[in-house]
Amino acid sequence: MRPACRLARKILDLVCDFVRPGVTTLQIDQYASDLIRKHGAKSAFLGYRVGSRVYPCHICISPNEQIVHGLADSTVLEYGDVVSLDVGVVLNGFIGDNARTVPVGGCDTEKQNLLDVTETALKRGIEKARPGARLSEVSGAIQQWVESHGFFIVREFVGHGVGRRLHEPPQIPNFVDGKKSPKLRPGMTLAIEPMVNAGTAEVKFMEDGWTVIAADRKPSAHFEHTILVTDGEPEILTVPED
Repeated sequence: MRPACRLARKILDLVCDFVRPGVTTLQIDQYASDLIRKHGAKSAFLGYRVGSRVYPCHICISPNEQIVHGLADSTVLEYGDVVSLDVGVVLNGFIGDNARTVPVGGCDTEKQNLLDVTETALKRGIEKARPGARLSEVSGAIQQWVESHGFFIVREFVGHGVGRRLHEPPQIPNFVDGKKSPKLRPGMTLAIEPMVNAGTAEVKFMEDGWTVIAADRKPSAHFEHTILVTDGEPEILTVPED
């Protein structure tokens, strides 16, 4: 898992650096595709199937009110936008998965606060991922931080186990759902990913069948790491290469 996750992080860093006013989301996707191929990997998302729907892009690019699964197209990013970038790669049969929301050139303080709160919520969730802890402790830490800052957890989409397949058990809600929660064990590899809206928890699906947006069209943020549960502190696998 480590090589796949480090590559996913490297590509995410490069793609984030590529984002600037005037670039289209299609150009970003093509840039990511070139990077993935250059490093001998494959996109974990391209061709992903849900029923009859097949995901057509190499990474998920979701600007502004788009929460997740945005599709690359001719949309031009403008100064002040925020854009969520979700990169998953397959390398030697294993998957690395990570995401980050970044400002396009810069953004106002309200959007930056949304990004900061969401990123910190991810960190707080990861801190709880210790052997013997319940998964609900991870979920609760994320929920408490987000809601204490006046933002809203997206409930239709959750984190997940990840390894040889993109989505493996267990599901990892970013809120406490009251269901029986499994204990964490050393060796588990988990993709923890809070998705947070500025104005409402409600979501809508776009006509393309993939893109999910905030119902009130206010900004959304998404941060994700793949982690390893160890005998002690959790290890973030999607870390920069040495």
